[in-house]
Amino acid sequence: MVKKQENAQSSKKAERYFEGIGRRKTAVARVRVTKGTGAIVVNGKKPGEYFNTPLFGQMASSPLEKLAISDKFNVSAKVAGGGINAQAEAVRLGIARALVNFDEGFKSKLRTMGFLTRDPRMVERKKYGYKKARRAPQWKKR
Repeated sequence: MVKKQENAQSSKKAERYFEGIGRRKTAVARVRVTKGTGAIVVNGKKPGEYFNTPLFGQMASSPLEKLAISDKFNVSAKVAGGGINAQAEAVRLGIARALVNFDEGFKSKLRTMGFLTRDPRMVERKKYGYKKARRAPQWKKR
């Protein structure tokens, strides 16, 4: 019994990961980065399958590619909320934050590339008496 527990603990230590949370609009991505071969998984799928456009897959993995370390880390991301574009940007921020947790040396490079800045833009709320946030009802003279 004791050996089984020791083996389980040692395998957990070998599977050490670094986590980062990324947000954009209403999308939230929980990203885990481990040392590995460069596999990226988003909600159980490859980025090309999950993000229907290759551009979004490239956008999500851009911090790894810009640092030229895409073949040294495995990335697992769980994303919820928002649209496809917001989710891709949330994964990008999550990967960048997880890499900073792994090695503080990446922070200055990622900061200059703009990967550590959260985009603060959100949808403006609808106001009472208006059709949308700023769209007033049509004005009628007579």
